[in-house]
Amino acid sequence: MGIFEVSVAILAGLLIGSFLNVCVFRLPRDLSVVSPARSFCPHCEKTIAWYDNIPVVSYLLLGGRCRACGKPISVRYPVVELATAAAFAVCVAALGWSLIALKFCIFFAILITLMASDIEERILPDEFTLGGTVMGLVLSIFVPLDPGLTMLLAPLRIAPRWLSLIEAALGAGVASGAFWVFGWLFEKIRHREGLGLGDVKMLAMVGSFLGLLLTIETVFVASVAGTVIGLIYIYAAKKKASEYGLPFGSFIGGAALLVGLLNNVIAVWLRR
Repeated sequence: MGIFEVSVAILAGLLIGSFLNVCVFRLPRDLSVVSPARSFCPHCEKTIAWYDNIPVVSYLLLGGRCRACGKPISVRYPVVELATAAAFAVCVAALGWSLIALKFCIFFAILITLMASDIEERILPDEFTLGGTVMGLVLSIFVPLDPGLTMLLAPLRIAPRWLSLIEAALGAGVASGAFWVFGWLFEKIRHREGLGLGDVKMLAMVGSFLGLLLTIETVFVASVAGTVIGLIYIYAAKKKASEYGLPFGSFIGGAALLVGLLNNVIAVWLRR
């Protein structure tokens, strides 16, 4: 892909990242993402002028503060915008203008939103977990997944697109179902919540996009990273492990982003 195409992808990522920031702030508070149409300062609630709402640029020019009240603006805003722009740029550079590039741009945008929401609010909105699951299942029909375990059904002469849908459904159902059972057993044995239902829904979304085998890989990476980083943070912050609620959704998101990027984007890029 040429510089122009990648530049368009970066611009689209910045603009969509700006909208994702609106979702991260409003959805956990049960606010509409379309009304009011203009963003407002969470501190003074003054409407933000268009020239103060340019992705990344306005944040830098304002020094990370609201023009009206001078209160700090969360660094999450430029981080989400830049992360989305980078993800879009890599997808288009590796996969070109294609359905598979669109699929993984959507997937990575969902993951970035859920990670930001989980870190900031400890909430994984259904609009992105359940809505993302439906979107992943639909996209699996048009952008086939690697067959994985569904290869066992090949002798039945099922069309490839339906095999892909079955693989997506397996990824969504088996991974999330196993996690739900694990969380239920943990709660029965330890008498406290081990996994939130939001994490289970998020795994269903990941499974619908990646299929069963890559979702298992995602769970492994997320579990290792969550354990190591969580223990380091608990020790450094002098918190009690039994009382600290790890935002595991952010680790699922980071692991899924890494697994999806390496297996479905970078691997394709290297084969060309």
